[in-house]
Amino acid sequence: MAALETIRTKFGIGASLIIAFGLLLFLVNPSDIIQTIQSASSRYDVGKINGKSISYTDFDQLVKQNADVNQMLTGVSTSSEEAQKQMREQTWQNLIQEYLIIPTIQKAGINVGQQEQIDLFVGDNISPVIVSSGLFRDENGNVSPALVRDFMEASSSDQNPQYLQIRNYLQNLVRNNRYTTKYSNLFSASSMENALQLQKSIAENNTLANVDFVVSNNTYFPMDTTIVVSSADIRKYYKDHKENFRQKATRDIEYAVFEVVPSAQDIAAQNNEFAAQYEEFVATENVRAFLQRNSDRQWSDRWYKSGELRSVNADIDAFVSENASGASPVVASGNTFYAARIMDMANIPDSVYVRHILLQGTDARHQADSLLGELKGNNFAALATLYSVDQNYAMDGEMGNLGWMTQNSVIPGFEPIFTAAKGKPFILTTQYGTHIVEVTKTTAPVAKKQVAVFEKSAIPSKETYARIYNQANILATRAAGKYSNYKAACDSTGTYSRSMTINEGTDTYGSIGHAKEVTRWCFDNKPGKASNIITVDNNYFFVAAVKEAHKEGYAKVEEVAENIRTNLYYDLYAKKQAERVAEKIQGATTLEQAAEKLGLQVNSLTDVTFSTNSAATTEPAFVGAVAAAKENVLAGPVAGTVGSYLFRVNGRETGSFYTEDDARNYQAQVNNYNLQLLMSVMMDKTVKDNRARFY
Repeated sequence: MAALETIRTKFGIGASLIIAFGLLLFLVNPSDIIQTIQSASSRYDVGKINGKSISYTDFDQLVKQNADVNQMLTGVSTSSEEAQKQMREQTWQNLIQEYLIIPTIQKAGINVGQQEQIDLFVGDNISPVIVSSGLFRDENGNVSPALVRDFMEASSSDQNPQYLQIRNYLQNLVRNNRYTTKYSNLFSASSMENALQLQKSIAENNTLANVDFVVSNNTYFPMDTTIVVSSADIRKYYKDHKENFRQKATRDIEYAVFEVVPSAQDIAAQNNEFAAQYEEFVATENVRAFLQRNSDRQWSDRWYKSGELRSVNADIDAFVSENASGASPVVASGNTFYAARIMDMANIPDSVYVRHILLQGTDARHQADSLLGELKGNNFAALATLYSVDQNYAMDGEMGNLGWMTQNSVIPGFEPIFTAAKGKPFILTTQYGTHIVEVTKTTAPVAKKQVAVFEKSAIPSKETYARIYNQANILATRAAGKYSNYKAACDSTGTYSRSMTINEGTDTYGSIGHAKEVTRWCFDNKPGKASNIITVDNNYFFVAAVKEAHKEGYAKVEEVAENIRTNLYYDLYAKKQAERVAEKIQGATTLEQAAEKLGLQVNSLTDVTFSTNSAATTEPAFVGAVAAAKENVLAGPVAGTVGSYLFRVNGRETGSFYTEDDARNYQAQVNNYNLQLLMSVMMDKTVKDNRARFY
């Protein structure tokens, strides 16, 4: 059974298993890898989960193991920086699941037995993980327990270690999915509304108030000097709300950066070199090879409409738009030089509708030639069902249909479809195998051109590099490792110093990325220290200095005092403003009289409810007061954030538009939110994430 090849094919063409499931659970069981003896120092740990220390070495090994399984499933290497970042995040979430979430669920009395797990694979209760994966579907699109058994037997053989890794992946995925489903159901069942709560919710949502009101807006500035927030008030607020002041470790730093950019001489030299190569670019018969040797921009099979090359260079786009053939003159833009050569022009559709039959194996080409001769009329879908390795795509109900493709969404290797004749099948080869491809529909053809773009940017010479390095070195030498010297050195050299607060995950400084080495230095050194030169991407020289250090934990009251003072001032001001409004309207018995005393206009609101459907534009304090107020009497003032409210409830209407189903659906949303919140609370004190130190 070519099970592994089938799995790889399905996920190479379509979405991979990792993307389909979000990889919330395991590729590889970390219990098989994490060693009993951990590093003696937490400094070398990427974190701690539920008391379990995770060393950098073990975590990195897990990431590599998971990447290997991903490559087996998809045939695609996770070599890009973004893919590696995603794999590390997925692996970390897997560890949280294994060491915290699942043990917590088990403590609640939930278990997934061995027979139950077997049933989830080949019994009457197939796991949704298996169903949605598409790995084990028969010719009718149904999950086949027989295919599952075949794969499990094949994976038990010592000759198939790759199968075993995939089986372990599936077993952990199915098991953990079952645990979380059971826990979610238990949690939802335990937080149900009783009959009285349900009826109250329905009644509140079906009761609408029509309200007239005036609002005296709060003007927080200029400050009211009669309102005093004392140090004792600040300390009390801090004590009562201390959890609000938890913080991650941060550093207040200053830094200078020297960018290595080409000098005028470097740009002139590149101009001369580009001009010398221009004639060859114009005359060569092998443009692809020329660009590969000499250009920063390689050959592209893309066809361009007028305006689409503007993102490369406006002058290049103008030349291509205005000419049918030939080469543009040399165009200079900053440090970069361009030339374009129009290679071909044709009427090309923006989108094409494609179907295919995918064949694999040593005999794939011969089989494709044979099938091409059998294609007659409307039998493409039937042959795709019988012979295509890719059984995932059946757009519009016909097997083999890949759907509409554009040049931005084309499968690599499928580029010839845009110039292919409609309704005429042909053979092409991609990384996935040999395809019989047919274009069945196209959008209206548009005039386009195939263009070779010769592009070269000037790079700094050794002399330029040394000159800029020397500027940074002068600053670092005068700083001599001290923050106070660094400030003086910036002044004496006329160097601009930037200020920034960073955490351990900071990787970008302004527009400069990949600067984690600067962050590491700042966290490895105490306040008052200045660095030597830190090189980033070989294009930037940093000199950094640590001004203040803030430890992880609770911010000191002194550090947050001003924010607390401002919040308390706002609260006291709103209350005092309400008292002032009350004084001004003394003697008024109607809303209109109160409005006249205040010089304000009466406004109206309809359908105000003290419920899930309450108007989003009204303040909670105002809505709550409306719900409790008597009808047809002046009420207020109510102190709100925006201002002080005076109002009159003109009447209430009771409807029946909010049903019991609405109430239950809303409760289900609340339960789902609470479940997500529960997971967050569960991790709050039990998960320590230090990955930012290493990545």
